[in-house]
Amino acid sequence: MSQFSHGAGCACKLSSAELSQILGPLQGHPSTRHSDLLVGFGSSDDAGVFRMGDGSALVQTIDFFAPVVDDPFDWGQIAAANALSDVYAMGGKPLTALQVLGWPRDRIPFEVAASVQQGGAEIMAKAGTTILGGHSIDAPEPIYGFAVTGVVEQGEFVANAGAQSGDALVLTKPLGMGIITTAIKRDLCPPGLASQAVSVMVELNAAASEAMVDAEVHAATDVTGFGLLGHMREMLVASGVGARLELRTIPVLTGTRELLEAGCFPGGSKRNLQAADAYTDGDVDLADRQILSDAQTSGGLLIALPISRAASIPGGRVIGEIVPGPSRIELT
Repeated sequence: MSQFSHGAGCACKLSSAELSQILGPLQGHPSTRHSDLLVGFGSSDDAGVFRMGDGSALVQTIDFFAPVVDDPFDWGQIAAANALSDVYAMGGKPLTALQVLGWPRDRIPFEVAASVQQGGAEIMAKAGTTILGGHSIDAPEPIYGFAVTGVVEQGEFVANAGAQSGDALVLTKPLGMGIITTAIKRDLCPPGLASQAVSVMVELNAAASEAMVDAEVHAATDVTGFGLLGHMREMLVASGVGARLELRTIPVLTGTRELLEAGCFPGGSKRNLQAADAYTDGDVDLADRQILSDAQTSGGLLIALPISRAASIPGGRVIGEIVPGPSRIELT
């Protein structure tokens, strides 16, 4: 399946600079403003939040991409877990989903598309989310994903703003997905490492989401197409703080560096790396900076919360701390 994709999953995302150029005309447009809109696209958050008037709020998001692995069922599972992650990052509970499918009807049998959707359905069922339907088109390359609607208590949604000086930064999944999926596309990835990466990408962020809400979380986001540094930067700007990262504590799948040395670094990650140079400090070698900038597909949650509560996040690793000052990232 990966041979039908021009890029590596979330590494296909447009850059933040490109998005700003595209979305600029919508800033302040009447369609993007409402008295019940709690979180819109203006804050670069993971999902929109809309007040319902009964003490609850809707959480809405959409995510889709071309194949990142060769097995169609696995691709469907990864796409579903990735789409659900934005709701979990907001502290919400996903309720319903709509499928998005683009399919090259003359190049790939429809039986393969059915297998992709079966994978997506498997993860949605695991998450307790109901698929209502969707939309499909004939497309030059296969794409698949979901629009997901969830719910959260009005006063309990978690934004990417609110991180406070002294907070611990916790990451719930290892890095390396963009590098590994690029190696899969080039037929350079060892089968064992590919299997590990699939296991990471299909894992839901549900347990970490529930735990962070109970642990007095201050801010959160999920790590996807802009890499760890890019998504952390959005949190810092929204919160008006800086961060210090300890490289030795950041989890990376074993074997990722060897693939990086073999030249497996996706185009989207290269754009992330270039952007990160403007807001990162520290004498760090290129390989480490590449891994920290690597575009993740269905990555973990990045959570800012009191250090005393950091151990309560399942699968979480403390990778640094929030510090006062400008929204820059110090790498140590």
